Amino acid sequence: MARFEMNSAEIAGMGLQAVTADVFFQMGLDRSIGRNGDVDMIAAHMWFNLAAARGNREAAVRRQEIAAEMTSAEVAEAQRQAREWIRCH
Repeated sequence: MARFEMNSAEIAGMGLQAVTADVFFQMGLDRSIGRNGDVDMIAAHMWFNLAAARGNREAAVRRQEIAAEMTSAEVAEAQRQAREWIRCH
């Protein structure tokens, strides 16, 4: 049985649920509307980016929409965080 390291508090709450593009997409939605906390567009962009990388087309659309509302520095930080997440997981 494969072991899945959980270093993110957001993902840790998922337990044994498979981490799919749809899960990442939902996390992006949650962060973009402030469900379960404050709105965090950088985190939303990161989760949408990860979902899009796994084939969720709607995530790519949402990522583009929120990027239009973010500064270039915020987009760069979201992209850095997505790369870091991939590197660690």
